[in-house]
Amino acid sequence: MPRLFSLVPPMVIAMYLPFCAAAVRPTAHPPDAPPAILWTEPTDLERRDLFNGPWGADRAPDPGARYRLVQHKHSGVNPGMTVRDPLGREWSVKQAGAEIPDEAPVEVVLSRVLSAVGYLQPPVYYLPSFFLEDDWGTRVEPGGRFRLKDKTLKDRGDWLWQQNPFVGTTPYDGLLVILMMFNSTDIKNGNNTLYEYRPAEGKQFWYVVRDLGGSLGTTGRFAPLKNDADAFERHPFITGIRNGFVQFHYRGWHQELVRDRISPEDVAWACDLLGRLSDRQWQDAFRAGGYDPDVAGRFIRVLRGKLAMGRRLDRTPEWRTYEAY
Repeated sequence: MPRLFSLVPPMVIAMYLPFCAAAVRPTAHPPDAPPAILWTEPTDLERRDLFNGPWGADRAPDPGARYRLVQHKHSGVNPGMTVRDPLGREWSVKQAGAEIPDEAPVEVVLSRVLSAVGYLQPPVYYLPSFFLEDDWGTRVEPGGRFRLKDKTLKDRGDWLWQQNPFVGTTPYDGLLVILMMFNSTDIKNGNNTLYEYRPAEGKQFWYVVRDLGGSLGTTGRFAPLKNDADAFERHPFITGIRNGFVQFHYRGWHQELVRDRISPEDVAWACDLLGRLSDRQWQDAFRAGGYDPDVAGRFIRVLRGKLAMGRRLDRTPEWRTYEAY
């Protein structure tokens, strides 16, 4: 780092960098490269299983198995580890710390919802606890999000929210709308993963938003609440429309992604998509994250209210002239 920056406190640099973000613009996908995919039309949405998710029950971690420690996690806010199950499969486990909001259930819920409406996701599951083997013996560990290292998915690094082949498309803007709806405060490039999907035939590049746990609370740049029903119920969603663009009550990093960019039609598209999910599917998504039904019901009621608001945006004339400052 240049000497000038070495004299600046890290927090000041962190505050400054989001305002220096690259312009939000599309980039070309090489014509001879494998297909790049962010979203696929969910033609069977109403029949999708939001408890087991798109990868199904066969890939789920066994709650009664003994998992061998491979290594502890050395980065990020939440503690975690890599473990190997008796079948030889490796799992990335995200746990909760003693004084850290538990992001693991949130990540599973939002992953289930995104995959149901057509956005690609890796195989993730939730276990409330598990048996861990290491050099000191076997013990019960607090559970968390289990993400399978599937052989068909090769991690190719991050992709940029600001510059990718999908900027300006309805699915790209609709994805941001859904993240706004869940109060996803941690929207950053480091939480995006470009996967090379390698099934038996062909190859694809998947543009995936992962590490979704910073949601279902408030948005903010410092110490936002996560996985907090009280906070989620208080936090506004849409504050109005200005110059034809929807204004969100979003206080997280990279506000350039949604400021003066998202149309009422984009919001209505995302809300119509989510609105096709049944009550049972919403409940199954939260059940997949280990939520108590009463707590899940509180989150679902807020989300239903946001869906109703979003669907009115391009259909109610008074919204067209409303401006919030």
